[in-house]
Amino acid sequence: MILFIFEGKDDKTYFESIKRLFFPEKSETFVCTYNSNIYSLYTKLKNHDALNGKLEVDTVSVFKEILTEKGDNTLKEIREDEVSEIYLFFDYDFQEKSRTLEENNKRLSEMLDYFTDETGNGKLYINYPMVESLRYTKELPDNDYWSYTVSRQKCQEDSFKHQVHEFSFYKSNLEYLVLTIKPADDETRIQQKVDTAKTNWLRLVIMNTSKANYICNNKNELPEEVNSQKEIYDNQLAKYVDTEECKVAILNAFPIFLFDYFGKKIVSGSKESC
Repeated sequence: MILFIFEGKDDKTYFESIKRLFFPEKSETFVCTYNSNIYSLYTKLKNHDALNGKLEVDTVSVFKEILTEKGDNTLKEIREDEVSEIYLFFDYDFQEKSRTLEENNKRLSEMLDYFTDETGNGKLYINYPMVESLRYTKELPDNDYWSYTVSRQKCQEDSFKHQVHEFSFYKSNLEYLVLTIKPADDETRIQQKVDTAKTNWLRLVIMNTSKANYICNNKNELPEEVNSQKEIYDNQLAKYVDTEECKVAILNAFPIFLFDYFGKKIVSGSKESC
């Protein structure tokens, strides 16, 4: 079983389409949502000694405890020996104000050092600044995606979700990514929806993976393999966050995860990969 842990329900919506499009033959997947941000999770994990090198139980058991404390029994029936891989998806949320940016950066750095292996503690993927970065694009493929950034001040003055709605070619219509099969859809219509969504996801894979390469290596092109999440994070800080403007390069974790999981072959047949 593959366990996916998401920050919120929007992540789960996107993943359901990913699962149908790219994981039809894969082993069973199980999804749970934490329903709070990465910095809250950090505190919970610290309380369980998970980040102190003293963890005597595995990630599944720790999350089961954390969720149960919140009245969520989602993982109640899941045994640790049933889970072969663990993936976590959370937002950078650098507009968050309850702590200083420096403190939050330190916490996230520790998290990325801890969650590096999907077959061990789990592998953590970060959205910059939020999961809505998936929709911060003009009509796909968007050749300018590599250049898009957003400042912390702007995210504090105007929600990033609102900025995405104003900027996106697709506005609130998610049918270009999210599979919505209606009772009236015949097989031809269903296949059209599947083909459209898959094509657009693959475009996003190319755009986000190339941009991650640009962030780390100044090359807006597909690498043989994507840089680690910690390398991406460190370069985000060095080149964008720790500057006078204090900004981030807009980047989404889901397409990078797909490239990470399947390798370059996932886009080998896409015209945009040439």
